[in-house]
Order: sequence, then structure tokens, then C-alpha cells
Amino acid sequence: MTTPDDYASVRYLVDDVPAAIDFYTNRLGFTLHTNPAPAFADVIRGPLRLLLSGPASSGARATPTDLTGPGGNRIDLIVGDLDAEITRLRDAGVAFRSDPVTGPGGRQILLADPAGNLIELFQPTAHRQASTPTT
Repeated sequence: MTTPDDYASVRYLVDDVPAAIDFYTNRLGFTLHTNPAPAFADVIRGPLRLLLSGPASSGARATPTDLTGPGGNRIDLIVGDLDAEITRLRDAGVAFRSDPVTGPGGRQILLADPAGNLIELFQPTAHRQASTPTT
């Protein structure tokens, strides 16, 4: 049994809980935690607990109707090799919502779950320690 402090939880509103479970577990390496679908399920990856709330869930019913669609917020998943993840996911039929972008902190690309919620795959830049001059 886990305690609430074991995970950071994020709620995503989804229109099809079983499709969301399949996407997160089979495409992004999450593990199914609980599954009272079709209203709700939660999946975990590391310290993240992702709450997948379908239309019949209390989380979705409590959300004002003008805010029920997917938004610009996203979860950020760290990957070791962005190019390999892009290839793996494209081969699995996943469509991306952006091209890879490179910045000072690393590289990223966006994809969406079946409900349209954004997910960022991020490969941090390997920081090299400055070499110390020898005297």
C-alpha cells in the first residue's frame, strides 16, 4: 500500500479511460495502479501518479465545462535518447504535435494522448564539467 506522499499526482481529463490506459502503459512505460474504469484509472511512472478521469468521474464532473478540454499544460517525461523514443513511438503509430526543439537545457518534442492532452518528451543536455587547467 502506498501513502499519498509517495507520488506527485496530476489529473488529466480524458474521454476514453481504457484508451488512455492503453496509451500510457503500452506507449510511455507507465504501470496501471488502480482501474475502476470506465470512470477513472490511475497510472504511475516513477514518482508521478497520473489520474485519468473520464466524463463520469467526480474529477471531470467538478470541472467547469469551459475548462474540460485538453489544455496547454503538459507532463514532462525525461528520456535518455530522444531520437530513439521518437522512432519507437512513430513505429507504434503515435503522431507528434511538434517537431523536435533544441534549447539550452536540452531537446524536446510534444505528443498527445488519445484525448488531446499534451506530453513532452525531454532529453536534458549532458552538462560537462569545465576542465581544470594544469599548471
